[in-house]
Amino acid sequence: MKTYEIGNGALEIPRIGLGCMRINGLSRGDARALIETAMDRGMNFFDHADIYGGGEAESFFAEAIGMNPSVRDRMILQSKCGIRPGVAFDFSREWILSSVDGSLARLKTDYLDLLLLHRPDALMDPAEVAEAFDRLASSGKVRHFGVSNQNPFQMELLRKYVGADRLLVNQLQFSLMSCGMVDAGLNVNMTVDAGIVRDGSVLDWCRLNDVRIQAWSPFQFGFFGGAFVGNAKFPEVNAALDGLGAKYGASATAIAIAWILRHPAGIQPIVGTTNRARLAEVCEADRIELTREEWYRLYMAGGKVLP
Repeated sequence: MKTYEIGNGALEIPRIGLGCMRINGLSRGDARALIETAMDRGMNFFDHADIYGGGEAESFFAEAIGMNPSVRDRMILQSKCGIRPGVAFDFSREWILSSVDGSLARLKTDYLDLLLLHRPDALMDPAEVAEAFDRLASSGKVRHFGVSNQNPFQMELLRKYVGADRLLVNQLQFSLMSCGMVDAGLNVNMTVDAGIVRDGSVLDWCRLNDVRIQAWSPFQFGFFGGAFVGNAKFPEVNAALDGLGAKYGASATAIAIAWILRHPAGIQPIVGTTNRARLAEVCEADRIELTREEWYRLYMAGGKVLP
């Protein structure tokens, strides 16, 4: 699988990552086979969070693969913290540090390649976050940092304290059918809903500041509205996906991911499938480069109207 660089070469990652939110719903044997399928195809990036599976997904992942130093050396592990059950969000120094210690224990590793702050915390003290990051970096527990679902000014506030070059990733919802970041950029100065900037132009800001965008829920429409691929509610977009799938000898699933990969921002989809066959289909997207015409054809098939 082809790769991206983040942090000006600080870390090399595959263009597609595997999200592990539901992995503990599998048997251990099936989970191991899923992880091995991903790694065999060069998808050695695994996205976790301390709350996934009620906190059990990380430990299940490590047990299923039989985590040991030789296995760990072949992986890039990312986890997220900051969502605190019973409280909401907690970016306090103590909670970040304790959350990372918990993730390391569950994943049976000494370090995370990436730690993301999981959504914004309205009560965040950026100086406390900076202190937590400093402690984690100096101890070797976390090598790189990022955020999820944050807008440019939230990131700028953090960067003032943690350092302008420390936030390397922003994980955002993005798919063919949930792409407000693109809609607003195409409808500048237009009095239509699609022209409303709801995210502070985060796509352009991330490109300007060398922050890699990760796309969560790359097959979803709306806010956890369900999958659009193969969904009878969206006949036009599925006809377009199927047509291009026939051209490239790939599934509609692969074409939906190829649409994301075609964007010059170099967005990394994080796919959450637990089906090995579908995972193999997803990996086929890495060999497909849609033409400009095909990219816009899919965009329009999703019900968009260009100015």
